[in-house]
Amino acid sequence: MTERVTVELPEDLIRQVRTVADRTRRTFDDVLAEWVRRGGGEPVLDLLSDAELLAVANGDADEATQDALDDLLDRNREGDLDAAGRERLEALMQSYRAGLVRKAQAMKLAALRGLIPRPA
Repeated sequence: MTERVTVELPEDLIRQVRTVADRTRRTFDDVLAEWVRRGGGEPVLDLLSDAELLAVANGDADEATQDALDDLLDRNREGDLDAAGRERLEALMQSYRAGLVRKAQAMKLAALRGLIPRPA
């Protein structure tokens, strides 16, 4: 079941969603819904315990994901990537970027809580 919702979004976010939709040959609605699902699936950093927050701040991509990303990046550099590979690379890069942002946010919050030294 779906329900129509009207939301005002900043123009830069709309451009990003359209770009991903075009590149992955999906609809604007599908991309935006995926982003909302993905964003809602992560616990709010402020609600994490100190130990959980440090785990996010110190976390890295799992080995299988990192290996897949490395392989796709190598194949892309060599010009050996088909459309499905480019789509998978784009999805992994999005996930990787989101992970880096989340890790940085966790580090900032951990520093504010006094769990790690503040960066200079």
